[in-house]
Amino acid sequence: MSSAGPLGRSTGQIRCRQIRCRKVRSKIVVSGAAREGPDDYRTDMVEIAPITPADIESFHRTLDLVARERRYLSFTVAPPLDSTRAFVLDMIARHYPQLVARSAGEVVGWCDVTPKSGPIDARIGVLGMGLLPQFRHQGIGSRLMARALADARAFGFSRVELTVYRSNENAIRLYEKAGFVIKAVQPAEAPGDAVDRTVLIMALSLELPDAFQHRR
Repeated sequence: MSSAGPLGRSTGQIRCRQIRCRKVRSKIVVSGAAREGPDDYRTDMVEIAPITPADIESFHRTLDLVARERRYLSFTVAPPLDSTRAFVLDMIARHYPQLVARSAGEVVGWCDVTPKSGPIDARIGVLGMGLLPQFRHQGIGSRLMARALADARAFGFSRVELTVYRSNENAIRLYEKAGFVIKAVQPAEAPGDAVDRTVLIMALSLELPDAFQHRR
């Protein structure tokens, strides 16, 4: 729900049948909540696991806190809890990749991949992610994304896309390290804002090279 997301997205926004938060088909991505850096916390105490119905309220609180930073997501408050619940339950029912980071039983971050709409784009996923401020710069975003991308490949997605604000340099470096490349640039949504909201559309191929497949 996303960005990158929820949700996000990525981008950053949540997207389900009831909600559409971004003109480009993404969710929560614009996820500066995914920044990485030195280890300040016990990251071994943070669990990465598929989301469950029991996580929904905690996930909603985390989504709202990241949205209210007004720097990374395409919305400034979380969608209503009922809409978020519908989104998560639909993700679970369809077996779409949606991972959360938990600390002391509470959701502190998320990463999900949902398909783009339309039959032509059925094998293209949209990634969204975010982390609470106190859990950034610890490698948790990398762990979340690696697990989500592995699940996306297993699900059958051939490519994953995300959106991120150009001002979110830390997240861009994280995505590039994972292999994402910039495919397009969209003009800033709010010119004159203190945050550069020029949107970068990034993509990663999940298809294995033929030579590798032949070795398996």
